[in-house]
Amino acid sequence: MFESFQRDECEVNGVRINYRKGGSGPPLLLLHGYPQTHVIWHKVADQLAERFTVIAADLRGYGDSSKPDGGETHIAYSKREMALDQVELMRSLGFERFDILAHDRGARVSHRLAMDHPQTVRRLVLLDIAPTLAMYSQTDETFARAYWHWFFLIRPAPLPETLLEADPELILRTAVATRADHVHPFSEAAYAEYLRCMKLPGTVHAFCEDYRASASIDLDHDREDRAAGRMIEAPLLVLWGASGIVERCFDPLEEWRAVARNVQGKALAAGHYLPEEVPEALLDEVFGFLG
Repeated sequence: MFESFQRDECEVNGVRINYRKGGSGPPLLLLHGYPQTHVIWHKVADQLAERFTVIAADLRGYGDSSKPDGGETHIAYSKREMALDQVELMRSLGFERFDILAHDRGARVSHRLAMDHPQTVRRLVLLDIAPTLAMYSQTDETFARAYWHWFFLIRPAPLPETLLEADPELILRTAVATRADHVHPFSEAAYAEYLRCMKLPGTVHAFCEDYRASASIDLDHDREDRAAGRMIEAPLLVLWGASGIVERCFDPLEEWRAVARNVQGKALAAGHYLPEEVPEALLDEVFGFLG
């Protein structure tokens, strides 16, 4: 995977961010979700690199990036801090303005990045999420049963950390890898990489802190934006899985139009993991939007 890409790391915002860089053309930042790494993009990275300079980064707490302690208020894993990591990474590589393609947790980081640093974002593609505030405020039984980990991971330490660290492969295999229509969507190599990184010291704590931040300080930031009338200014494409929970429980276009001025999007014939389930369909939509 990523044979034509260069792997490197960069110290930014007090943490070390692991990333791969490849291709040429306008800059495109790729951000992954839980419990994955930048490897989620392995089926589309080469094609994207034919048109863009692609930066596929590991979020703080994930993959081979730093895993700091979250702090009492979980501020180290606020999407504001995680977004600043990526802005500083791109700036260190010479990119002051760039496009973003992001999935799951990375899409939530990108939402905050577009709000806090609007001058840096040219265009934005977010995969299989609705805004965090909307998803928490509209939680019902269907959503809670499917996304039970949202409520398990935010329990106070060390309960979720202790249970997940006892058997990380069980969590990956049963709670995550089968969530997309009960079909394992990961290649053998990608699955092995996700499992390797889950076993690294500090990763499980980082997972929990990411979700704890989303259920607390991140919601405060989102409410502040709405109260002030701040919206995403960059053109936004949202894509989600037609057989996923976001499709079943929310109206993604309606929810994103409440926080962004220029929104388009559609469902694709997939579950949650669009880059690994329907890479060609995803590329068609991304190329059509980004050019």
